[in-house]
Parts: sequence; structure tokens; C-alpha cells
Amino acid sequence: MKNEKSTNTVYLQGRVGSAVEYSHDLYGERFYEFKLNVPRLSEHLDVIPITASEALVAGLQADELIAVSGQFRSFNRPDGERSRLILSVFAREITQPQAEVNPNAAELIGYICKPPIYRTTPFNREICDVLLAVNRAYSKSDYIPCIAWGKNARLIKNAPVGQKMCVAGRIQSRQYTKRLDNGETELRTAYEFSIGAVEFLQKESEVASTSDEM
Repeated sequence: MKNEKSTNTVYLQGRVGSAVEYSHDLYGERFYEFKLNVPRLSEHLDVIPITASEALVAGLQADELIAVSGQFRSFNRPDGERSRLILSVFAREITQPQAEVNPNAAELIGYICKPPIYRTTPFNREICDVLLAVNRAYSKSDYIPCIAWGKNARLIKNAPVGQKMCVAGRIQSRQYTKRLDNGETELRTAYEFSIGAVEFLQKESEVASTSDEM
């Protein structure tokens, strides 16, 4: 599972699900955002935010079927007196999709930066939430919320802060209701990494591994 070249790889296939809108400038280059509708086997769509350079989105049309290769990244955006963790796939390449290829495949190598949160649903399904810090160039890190199920949840729940691990899976979206300070509610969309397989890493050796059906 380990990738010696990158700690953060994402491959998505889907249809452009929104207008391509200007986001920001960086070092003289313009960047744009759009949503990508990525199908699951269950026919549910994960609606994934994509950030891409002007050169990559030139000529991109709504509902166009494309493939995106890049990284799952995070940044903090001010939200009143607090800040919100914003997640997006940073596109390095936009190409034509391929037949019979997993439309949503990703892999991260990072470090647990908060104690994992383990719980069970009313139907006794085991779930574990974990926040992974994934290093990238220029001493920056992306903080990626991950969710594990079943035996992966049991494996991760007692892992210590600072544990290095490699996870493979997919990026998913889900809607939730946020209660605001004024008492009103707002429908929001959360993005997270759904873990299908995990390896605990210690230096360069693997100390535990398991896999679960995605």
C-alpha cells in the first residue's frame, strides 16, 4: 500500500456538477473551483469540490465526464469568530476517463493528530473517526478527517496520537444539519476520507495491517 513518491494521491472520475468559478490567485496563477459528481456502486453521488488552475479548466463544460488526479487538501476559512476546515481535491491533471477503473480511489500517509473517536450506531455498526495530518512540500500539512468501519474501526480506536499510518479508500460527501449560534439551523456538506484499508507504520516497517470491504 505504501507509495514512496507521494503521501497524498487521489483519482476521481465523474461529471462536472457545477459552474466553474474563480477562487483565488497564487504566485500569479489563477485558480478555479467546481463540483464533481462521482458515482458510488449504490448509485449515490459523492459531490466532491475540485480546485484547479486556469489552464486545466479551460473549456470545461457542465456535465462533462472527466477524470481528475491530484491531492486531498485542507485549509482554514474564517467563519465568524471561529474558523472552518475546508477540504478540496487539488487537481494536478484533468484527463479523459477510463473504462472499468475505480472512479474514486485515494491513498494517504500521515499521522494521527487527535485521539480517535470510537462509537457504535443504534444498529451496532462500529465507527471510528480519526484526524490525519498529511505532510506536503514547504513544511505544510493537510488535516484530513477520516472515518473507519468494522474491524478497521476496532484497529484504529486505541491508536495513539502521533501514530503514522497509511490508509487507502475513497473521498465521500455527506450532508448534515448545523445549529447556528442564533438557534437557526443550516444544511451543510461535510467531506471525509472513508477508510477501506489501513497499515500502521513505524519507521519503515509495517507493524499491523488489515483491510475491510469499501
